[in-house]
Amino acid sequence: MKKIKLDIVGLSYSQTQSGAYALVLGEMGGNRRLPIIIGGFEAQAIAVEIEKMQPSRPLTHDLFKTFADNFQINIQEVLIYNLIDGIFFAKLICSNGDKTFDIDSRTSDAVALAVRFGAPIYVYDFIMDAAGIVIESNDFAFLENLEGLPKENTMSSTTPPPTEKEHTPKSPYFNMSDDQLEINLNKAIEAEQYETAAKIRDEIERRKNR
Repeated sequence: MKKIKLDIVGLSYSQTQSGAYALVLGEMGGNRRLPIIIGGFEAQAIAVEIEKMQPSRPLTHDLFKTFADNFQINIQEVLIYNLIDGIFFAKLICSNGDKTFDIDSRTSDAVALAVRFGAPIYVYDFIMDAAGIVIESNDFAFLENLEGLPKENTMSSTTPPPTEKEHTPKSPYFNMSDDQLEINLNKAIEAEQYETAAKIRDEIERRKNR
């Protein structure tokens, strides 16, 4: 089976579905996207590493990496290898220098570890054919409403995602200055309020992309 290399295109907080995030993986050199609804903790774990935030104490995925590093175990790649009854199946391809072995993982956990190990992410082509979405531009307005997007555990591949941006309330950080956002971001990280930090990060990114 052909493997398709992916990168992380976006991680968006839903203002219409409390606690939900959309992790969007994109086909390298192509215009297909694989969106997956994930939980808040998993989204935080990915965002913290992407944004190079420094938690006061290690998160679970940081602990896993430290453990693996101490025993000379490296993640060579992440592979999303199956889609059964609307559930994604992923695995970590690991090596200790002497042998290579696979470890089953949820997709969100696998991605959170991939960004920490600098490991590539792949998906088999039949999964992208079944669950991928073709995007004609870099407009990810559809992430504003996560109804119908594929989910990590309850994906329905027959339900198309919304394509029109719906009206949603402004971010609670909308009226803050850039300096205030940075100050509040640092405070949230120090207090280990990573969900709040992710929301502030989203507002900072929104302003950069205006």
